[in-house]
Amino acid sequence: MKISLLTVGKTEDKYLIDGIEKYLKRLKHYIKFEIKELPELKNTKHLTQEQQKAKEAELLFKHISSTDFVVLLDEKGSNYTSIQFADFLNKKMIAATQHLIFVIGGPYGFDQTIYQRANDKISLSKMTFSHQMVRLFFTEQVYRAFTILKGEPYHHE
Repeated sequence: MKISLLTVGKTEDKYLIDGIEKYLKRLKHYIKFEIKELPELKNTKHLTQEQQKAKEAELLFKHISSTDFVVLLDEKGSNYTSIQFADFLNKKMIAATQHLIFVIGGPYGFDQTIYQRANDKISLSKMTFSHQMVRLFFTEQVYRAFTILKGEPYHHE
C-alpha cells in the first residue's frame, strides 16, 4: 500500500518542515508515504469561497484516480484515538488497498465534488489548526500508527 497526503499550498515555516521531514524519514521503514503539495491558487481576491473551492477541487482531482481510496481530513469526520487510527490503516492494508490518499483542503474547506468523491472523512481534532500544522500532526500520527501496529515502544497507553 502507498499513502499520500495531498495538500493545497506549501509548508513555509522551517520548524514545521523539520518536523515533517523527521517523520517522513522514520516512515520509510514502514510504508511508502509521500506528501504532494499542490500550488496555492493565485489571484483569488475576485473569487468567491465557492469558486475557490471548485478551483482547488480541479487541482486535487488531477492527483486522484478512480481506484484510490480517498479520505478527507475534515472537521466533520470520524474521531479516532491513535490505536483506532492504526487499526483503520491496518484494515486498509488487509483489504489490499493500493493507494490511500488523505486530503487537506484549502482555507475554506472542500468543494461538494470532493465530498462526493471521498470514501471517508477523519477529524484530527474538534479544534481548528493551521493547514501547515495539520501536515505535521498527521505525519506524526501515521508514524505512530505504524509503531503501534509493529508493537514498538513509541506509543504509550
